[in-house]
Amino acid sequence: MSDSQYPEQDWSAFAEQWNEQFLEEFENNMEAQAQFVESWCDAVDTVSDDNEISDDIEGYARAYETWMSASKQMVDRMNDTFEGEDVEFEEFRDIWLNTANEAFKDVMSTTEFAKMTGEAVGDVLELQQQADEASQETLRMLGFATEDDIAEVGDRLVELERRQHAVETKLDRVLEHVEDEQ
Repeated sequence: MSDSQYPEQDWSAFAEQWNEQFLEEFENNMEAQAQFVESWCDAVDTVSDDNEISDDIEGYARAYETWMSASKQMVDRMNDTFEGEDVEFEEFRDIWLNTANEAFKDVMSTTEFAKMTGEAVGDVLELQQQADEASQETLRMLGFATEDDIAEVGDRLVELERRQHAVETKLDRVLEHVEDEQ
């Protein structure tokens, strides 16, 4: 065996091993995507309106189609690489990043996603209100001014300024009247 054949055999073995690993990871990726779709569907509550269900299913189907299209693009570009075309690594990354963005848009456009997001925001706002109330009560117990106390003082100052202005206006009229009589 000559030295020139050895690197070719090495490269063939490497390429074959790499192809096997790629296909194995590709299958794992497909399984992970299927599990994602299944877990997402399990996590989403059933909606009573058939139109909403249809909209949700269509959104998830579009997301799944987006992932399948990306997988096909990846296989095509890998084949191009094996055929000798110079394919940049960034192109593979961009395929997955763009696909993730598109799939997320598809899922985000569903009514169930909007409903879940609304509920989550409502829960966060409720927790924030509870935390604010607890901090106000703690400050009050420690003898510090609370936000409500400061707002009350501010309201009182505004009222005092309004009254002061009214008194100044009346005083100016009285002074004008006194000056006119002199």
